[in-house]
Amino acid sequence: MEYIEKTVQKNYIYKGKILTLRKDDALLPDGKACVREIIEHSGGACALYERQGEILFVRQYRYAYGESVLEIPAGKLNEGEDPKKACLRELEEETGIKTDDAELLFVVYPTPGYTNEKIYIYRAYGGENSSKRLDEGEFVDTVWIPVAQVKKMLFNGEIKDAKTIIALQRYFLEL
Repeated sequence: MEYIEKTVQKNYIYKGKILTLRKDDALLPDGKACVREIIEHSGGACALYERQGEILFVRQYRYAYGESVLEIPAGKLNEGEDPKKACLRELEEETGIKTDDAELLFVVYPTPGYTNEKIYIYRAYGGENSSKRLDEGEFVDTVWIPVAQVKKMLFNGEIKDAKTIIALQRYFLEL
């Protein structure tokens, strides 16, 4: 049996640059009324990139966690933007690696209980060194880490970003 909830009314509370917050009136599968709090997000795309035995990361301060986080290069999709193009754009902007070769590995739903965000995880290949073009207000360090060290960091819980963990697990499964 498929349990479907019906939206009665979408009630927008906040519309920002990155997300929109709704508090919807809905009906449960049994017809009872409920409220659903939803964060609308345009989604994101990221790229796992490995070259000569090292994996490319970015380290960026994440305000919500109050710490610097090690992640694979990633960014928000612009409205109507193709996820692969967004992935390649972010890879170049954040790290200076320019390529047109990327393979979609997964589309993940990071927190399906309250957001419609989808993250497109790619593996990027080849390319050449270009120059970084960080967005205004974006401060990112590029970090190359040897594959063996990344595996230890993953196993020890030193890498905490979900999209990065998923991409790395796929990478290590394929070795």
